[in-house]
Amino acid sequence: MKGLLLFVAGLLCGGALVAWLLVGREASMPAPVEQTLPAPLPPADGVTDLEPGARDLVVGPGPEPAPMPAPEVAVDPFDRVPVPLPDAPPVPEPSAGAAAGEPDTPVSSAAAEPVAPPAPPDPAVLAALRAMKLLMPVQGIEPAQLSDTYADARGTGRLHDAIDIMAPTGRPVRAVADGRIVKLFTSVPGGLTLYQFDKDEQVAFYYAHLDRYADGITEGQPVKRGEVIGYVGWTGNANEAAPHLHFAIFVLDADKKWWKGTAVNPYPLLRRAATEAAGAP
Repeated sequence: MKGLLLFVAGLLCGGALVAWLLVGREASMPAPVEQTLPAPLPPADGVTDLEPGARDLVVGPGPEPAPMPAPEVAVDPFDRVPVPLPDAPPVPEPSAGAAAGEPDTPVSSAAAEPVAPPAPPDPAVLAALRAMKLLMPVQGIEPAQLSDTYADARGTGRLHDAIDIMAPTGRPVRAVADGRIVKLFTSVPGGLTLYQFDKDEQVAFYYAHLDRYADGITEGQPVKRGEVIGYVGWTGNANEAAPHLHFAIFVLDADKKWWKGTAVNPYPLLRRAATEAAGAP
């Protein structure tokens, strides 16, 4: 019995010691300090997150940018498609020699004025040309296969003044009318070329980009309508992938120079002659 009392007394003393330690520790700790956060600064428009409906504001789109001015355009005279105006290169100042009146190298400029078209040829010569009933110069070509490229631009101030008849390399080229061969000539742009006068020597026919001449062809030689005088090629500045005959007609000047004359569009003459030959109305 005595031992039980001692055990209970020990438990009570131990519990009192633990309680004293806990109370003393809490008494020694400093009281917590309440911290107050600063209020958020309101935005420039006076709306804060604390105001009712502040989270429901809908921000509209900003002002639209001013439209950019449209670039200047020019209408291409051939296909009527608007194209940007090219920047013309500056024209260089004339040299000192030119200013002093001495001859100087001409200056080429993209802004140069186009060359004025020459005066039309004599109507009587044109009537005689229509009466020749010209033969299609490339064998096997039908009128519907021709394209009127006579007025196409070929550089600043220069027109084509001819038509291009597309055909495979080696296709025979024939004299379009009776006459004579006046010049066999090789040039940088035209390649292997041939000039023929008609029998009255009023008109010249020009065949260019030939692959080769027909055997036996010589200058001064008379030729008959339909006689083979050469073969289609791509000599000169023609494209290898697009062989063709460059064919031109021009009315001769009074001095009958083979390189001079007034150009005439071959397209309607060849179309009309071929259509009439086929018996079409």
